[in-house]
Amino acid sequence: MKTRSLLLALILSIGLFTTSCSNDDNEGETLIPLEGKWDLSKTGTVINGTETLTDAPENQSGCNKDYLELKLDNTVNVGDYSSAVSACALTVQSGIYSRSHNNLTTVINGVSKTQDIVNLTLKELKVRDAAGVITVYTR
Repeated sequence: MKTRSLLLALILSIGLFTTSCSNDDNEGETLIPLEGKWDLSKTGTVINGTETLTDAPENQSGCNKDYLELKLDNTVNVGDYSSAVSACALTVQSGIYSRSHNNLTTVINGVSKTQDIVNLTLKELKVRDAAGVITVYTR
């Protein structure tokens, strides 16, 4: 009888634990922080249901990768390395950003852009805009 009571208590405990740790608690929003410097890695789109990504053509060969830097105070810096004028010259545009559930909205030079956060891990941020363009950043 004592073994049966322990077994029942264990089963109930496991049931309560798995119920309380449901993924629905955060409405599908990942809890990994967005803040940090993200290097532009890949871009692409979905063609015939298949995601197709290539190395970001925006990155200049021989230079550091272009980047997206999201700061704790909700400011954003977008770094662009270009060799058009001088080798690997860095141009930085600043603005603000906000996150609402799984949307990332940036406003730079008065231009607002909202993207869906498709994947966010400690090492990867993958976003998709309304036109279906996918951008992958890594750190």
